[in-house]
Amino acid sequence: MYDTIIIGGGPAGYLAAERLGHRGKKVLLTEENRLGGTCLNIGCIPTKTLLNSAKLYVHAKEAEKFGVKAENLSYDWGAIQGWKNEVVSKLCAGVEGQMKRYGVEVIKGRGEITSRPAGGRPATVRSVSQEGKTAEHEGASVLVCTGSSPVMLPIPGAAESPLIVNSTGLLDLPYVPASLAVIGGGVIGLEFAGLFSAFGAQVTVIEAQDEIVPFMDREHAPILRRAMKDVRFALGCRVEKIEGGAVFYSGKDGKAETLEAEVILMAAGRRPVLEGWGAEAAGIGTDRQGVAVDERMRTNIPGIWAAGDVTGRSLLAHSAYRMAEVAVADILGEGNARMRYDAVPWALYGLTEAAGAGLTEQQAAAAGIEIAKASLPMKVSGRFAAENGFAGLGAVKVVAGAKDGRILGVHAVGAYASEFIWGAAALIEQEMRVKDVKELIFPHPTVSELIREAVWAIEPIEPTNKGGENA
Repeated sequence: MYDTIIIGGGPAGYLAAERLGHRGKKVLLTEENRLGGTCLNIGCIPTKTLLNSAKLYVHAKEAEKFGVKAENLSYDWGAIQGWKNEVVSKLCAGVEGQMKRYGVEVIKGRGEITSRPAGGRPATVRSVSQEGKTAEHEGASVLVCTGSSPVMLPIPGAAESPLIVNSTGLLDLPYVPASLAVIGGGVIGLEFAGLFSAFGAQVTVIEAQDEIVPFMDREHAPILRRAMKDVRFALGCRVEKIEGGAVFYSGKDGKAETLEAEVILMAAGRRPVLEGWGAEAAGIGTDRQGVAVDERMRTNIPGIWAAGDVTGRSLLAHSAYRMAEVAVADILGEGNARMRYDAVPWALYGLTEAAGAGLTEQQAAAAGIEIAKASLPMKVSGRFAAENGFAGLGAVKVVAGAKDGRILGVHAVGAYASEFIWGAAALIEQEMRVKDVKELIFPHPTVSELIREAVWAIEPIEPTNKGGENA
């Protein structure tokens, strides 16, 4: 019998297996595809690999203003795809190596809960291989990490169009299309829009909302759009139907528009995978987000936990990592680890990056919180100016509580935003105040020190004792 059976080998699943194996527990991990899940195989890693090639290409084209000339510049899409595949393959091998290192047994097959733990009896999980072979396994505990899948909107004609792809299909496209229509202006849609526009594709993003990336600060979203100068945006538009490569949509005024594209990307987000692993048979509760869990990642069934995208709480790989650690701690009965979502950072990895943690100005207003804020353009940073020029677009905003000075949110658009946002999340998580951050030392010159400069730009919001200690 196993101490823990984990269903799904994505970020939550393989990290939990590693942590449990490191503690000497007997662990079984079932994964019907390659270890690493969506993030490593068809998500985070391959897209960032392709985006890096796009950045190198664009930077080379623009290098002359920095005194560097690149003549006869070209790109090899086949070689770019080859490098992407090599990176993914080696990282997958690394995950496999970690499983062997910590004694985790891996079965390539779909895991399905057939009986839940009860009355001292262990849970039973059936593994089904791709060849249809089945086997039953017993575990004292079960951790569900089945991830998520792309959302396909029920647009008339979408199912019949051979030109529609989701993010997985677009990653393996053997060529750069002359034109690309992106349905959805979220993170996934914008990353692909920036990628293919960098290589010369005519890209149009069609978004139903009035602005891109709905959780992004409303002052920053227009900056990101301006930075994506080669991408056309159709905001506040509803896609009515698709016929072949023709996308029919209507704008805010109801005016009918038609867009012809060689490839159409459906980038409407992702949803938790709730079918195929025995949730209903085991009586596991779900809600409007996904598998219902508490702050320790427990489901309603004692002995069964869930982590990662399947919970629907935060569909991010780094959230999945932390959920897995919280679940493992609870499975082991160690400490009081709990999952907190207030300071989970997000990042968009385009040619111009964007990132944020905590409340936006708009979210704070909606919650009735009085704030103090400051926003600075990135070009005031020496590092940013040296590497991007004074025409480069970007900004950093800090949102704090007006009464207590507590840091509520930090948001950035521009170079390196994804790399320094973790520090902003730490400020929020530790409930630091404006006066606390003023005492921190940031390395110079870095773009991250704009956080400190923005904090100093906030008008004094905390009382100062001008009469001395005993006044």
